[in-house]
Formats: sequence, structure tokens, C-alpha cells
Amino acid sequence: MEEKSTKQGSLFVVTGPSGSGKTTLCHEAVNRTQASLSVSATTRRPGKNETHGEDYYFLSHDDFNKYIQNNCFLEHAKVFDNFYGTLREPVEEKLKKNETIILEIDVQGAKQVFSNHPEAIGILILPPSHVELRRRLENRARDSKQTIEQRIEKANWEIQQAQADEHFKHTITNDNFERAVQELIDIIE
Repeated sequence: MEEKSTKQGSLFVVTGPSGSGKTTLCHEAVNRTQASLSVSATTRRPGKNETHGEDYYFLSHDDFNKYIQNNCFLEHAKVFDNFYGTLREPVEEKLKKNETIILEIDVQGAKQVFSNHPEAIGILILPPSHVELRRRLENRARDSKQTIEQRIEKANWEIQQAQADEHFKHTITNDNFERAVQELIDIIE
């Protein structure tokens, strides 16, 4: 009789403040490894070059609330007037297939994931400095000055929360992209 494997895949939770470069690092790590990136759901409007199902699952507020009521999210949070969440089923299916999956989420969501998956490995992405963080946020040219200030204020809180959480065993300072992506790959592999 053949024995079924109970081995699960690896779950990595990558977080960091807006402007730290976590999205770019995660995408590059996925391009260079066998890992896959979880697609989050959100109530925000799609960006100019974003595709439903690839970049995000774009949901109405009503649909998002139904998903919450039906326990469809591994984690979810309200961030700057919109909701974001990680759908439970696709992540858990990949883990059952022994795949490596990366969740690129905020620190609030990370805490929820760790409560459901304490084996998940947290990785904190930091900008090289507050000055550089501000420069990156301003250069993106997609937020108002008020939103940039909110993001910087939230960055300080997020960093403190992640550094105080025992699940975040790794910290990468994104001051050199190639070095930072290689550090991320080394952790994943």
C-alpha cells in the first residue's frame, strides 16, 4: 500500500512599508525560483496596467464582505480606505501540493497568517533610510502629499511591529536591488 505524503509546501510572508521595494523583490524572486506569488484580493480600483486575477482580484465592497463572512480569507485588513486580503483556498491548495508560496502583505495580515500557519517564515523588507523611503514614495507619483505622510507614519509602526514579532526571522535592507533579491532567493531556497 502506497503511503501518502503529509509534507506541506513552504509559506513565506514578506512585508515591509510602502516604498520598501517588496513587490519588485518578490516578483523578481518568483521569476528566478520555483516559488509562486499569491494573488491578493482588494476593493481598490485597478491601476492602469493591472489585470484582474493576475495582479489582484478586484472585488466590490459587498463581495469582499461576503468573502469575510464565509471565512474565505487567510488574512484581510483595511489599508488606506480599501480592503485587502489573501484568499485561503488557493494558498492552502498550493501548500498541499508541496509548493513554495510567497504572500506579499502588510504586517496586520502577516499576524493573521501566523496565527493560522505558525510554520510560515516572515521576511521584513526595509528601505535603506527614511529619506530614501520618502524619495521613493514621491517618485512613484501616485499618492497625494497627505497619503505619503500617512504611509511614512505607518512605515514606522509596521517596522516596529514586524521587528517585535518572532515569526520575522529575516530582514533585508533594499539598498542594492541585486543583493536584496539574492538574499530573498537564498532565504526561499
